[in-house]
Amino acid sequence: MSELSLLWNAESVAVIGATEREGALGRKPVAYLQRYGYPGRVLPINPKGGTILGYQAYPSVLDAPGPIDLAFIVVSADRVPAAVDDCVAAGIKVAIIASSGFAETGDEGAALQAETVARARAGGLRLIGPNCIGAVGFGNKVMATFSPLFSAEAVVSLEPGGLGIVSQSGALGFGAASLGIERGQRPGWVITTGNDADVSALEVLAELAQEPTCTGLLGYLENVPDVSALRSLAASGKPVALLKSGRSEEGGRAAASHTGALATDDRVLDAALRQFGIVRAGDIDELLDAGDAFVSPRRPAGPRVAVVTTSGGSGILAADDVVAQGLELTPLKDETRAALAEIIPSFGSANNPVDITAAVLSDPSLFDRSLEVIAADDTVDMIIGCFCVMTDGDVDKAVRALAKVAEKSGKPVLVSRTGADFLAPNARATLREAGLPDYPSPARAVRAAAALWQVSKPRSAEAPAGLGVETPAAELTEPELKALLAASGLSVPVGRVVASASEAKAVVDEVGGTAVFKAVVPGLVHKTDVGAVKVGVPSAEAAEAFDELSAFGGAVLVEELVGEGVELIIGVHTSDLGLVLTLGLGGIFTEALDDATSRLLPLAPGDAAQMVGELRGKALLDGARGRAAADVASLVRTLETVAALVSGWEGGFELDLNPVRVLESGTKILDAAHVIAKEV
Repeated sequence: MSELSLLWNAESVAVIGATEREGALGRKPVAYLQRYGYPGRVLPINPKGGTILGYQAYPSVLDAPGPIDLAFIVVSADRVPAAVDDCVAAGIKVAIIASSGFAETGDEGAALQAETVARARAGGLRLIGPNCIGAVGFGNKVMATFSPLFSAEAVVSLEPGGLGIVSQSGALGFGAASLGIERGQRPGWVITTGNDADVSALEVLAELAQEPTCTGLLGYLENVPDVSALRSLAASGKPVALLKSGRSEEGGRAAASHTGALATDDRVLDAALRQFGIVRAGDIDELLDAGDAFVSPRRPAGPRVAVVTTSGGSGILAADDVVAQGLELTPLKDETRAALAEIIPSFGSANNPVDITAAVLSDPSLFDRSLEVIAADDTVDMIIGCFCVMTDGDVDKAVRALAKVAEKSGKPVLVSRTGADFLAPNARATLREAGLPDYPSPARAVRAAAALWQVSKPRSAEAPAGLGVETPAAELTEPELKALLAASGLSVPVGRVVASASEAKAVVDEVGGTAVFKAVVPGLVHKTDVGAVKVGVPSAEAAEAFDELSAFGGAVLVEELVGEGVELIIGVHTSDLGLVLTLGLGGIFTEALDDATSRLLPLAPGDAAQMVGELRGKALLDGARGRAAADVASLVRTLETVAALVSGWEGGFELDLNPVRVLESGTKILDAAHVIAKEV
């Protein structure tokens, strides 16, 4: 058993700072363990000893009978280091520090936090927190928390389910769990990690993923996730959805003040999560919606969706959302549409979305027969049923048909049920019992379907080998960098550095009579901005161009003038998550249109082609407005080669290839810059 699993498997819990005083935080965990029937040993720790809520109390964990699996520390911050020392001496392996007053308060608190973690690590003690509300393992009734969720008059059901909820924010984590419970979800674990000073939220998620009964994981993060932990979590095979705050600059500052977290480029994180098959939720509802979808064991084989509805309006909304979420509204097979036309009333629709109309209310067989036909179509990977204002009787009929087709086909079936709860008070429970995720609108049902596809996509764990090129020891000039690119198999313009006007003219003649001139000056990256580039220089003007660019104080590079094509930018930079490869529209469109996509390196097979397909400007490559299509295959090879080239590079750097021109045949890197990050 892993030591972290003691958070939910502990057979003994010591509450350090326990008290019987009403309203005190030290009373609540003891009261919860008692109220919910924890079967293990409860060990209240209070210097006065005596009894607390009927349990024998002890002055210290060193006085309590061992072994002790888990300690819950709820004393003032200044007393926490001594409590940690006692836990180490008592041989405790995991402790939760609920106390606040650490890194979230500033430099002094951060120093205290660092000291506390150092003591714990030296003694082999893992710490959750500080500044957290604790952990609950529903299966074993481990109630190491003071969350008010469990002090409500109504006793929370601890019937365990398969969802794990892990949150840096304690209040938000247990608040989300309460909303999930209200909608009928059954979490198996709720763990909060506060400042992530030692054990991170991602580490706990990865540990929960090893639990055989875990069906899905939901997380709320505030700090920068560790990329190795993300990879490990994704490799577990369990579906994961994460809500990461701090997307805006203002939110990033708020996150830092809350937990001492650091913000990072949010788009890089987006790219990483997509790459690893992890869903990024936009809010709590979306996070819990994904959790509803994860509970079902059925997974889609592809992104193709069939919508079946009794309301034309719901069907239209669902169709719009399918496209917006990057799924496919599959065109049903001819034989499917023909069979549906024999079943559906003439005023309905046999096209996708399939409108079986309200006639199903008087003839439930319409629904059964239509669903069977749709599910049998092998172009359908998922079915979304959209209904409005259904009463309990109508829901029962729909559930029987939907559950039957889901069971028989093995395809995910999700339900959008737009209507007040009083119309069908038992509908949510009936649908959940049948394993049918239920949402109040088409948009939320479709987003959940997209989440399900995101975690179900096949992925390759293998990445191509790097080229073995060592990290450049110093910044490379454009000619030096282009020589390295060419040696790696990438295409750059023909040309060379010249030392005289006559040599410049000779190169212009060699490359076809018209050329591009560039000043080569170390540190001068944005040459166009200062007039250090001249395009379309004929042989007769070569000497004048050479003299003008030589005045910048460096060498002069003369290159061929490359023909028309689609201009893109390829960049690599170091981030908190690792090396990031970015592809976007280049030239004058780079900043204006902000059309870019990214991946963490190394790339897996197929990643480069997916990046090209994700560009909003992909139509330009396909040959928009009658233009010849660009050589997309060569662009994909270029991306893969650039990724392999820098895969072993270390330290902070930026590689900026802009523009990269994709031609009708081939791809050429027209400009290239290499910058090494300066130490601050």
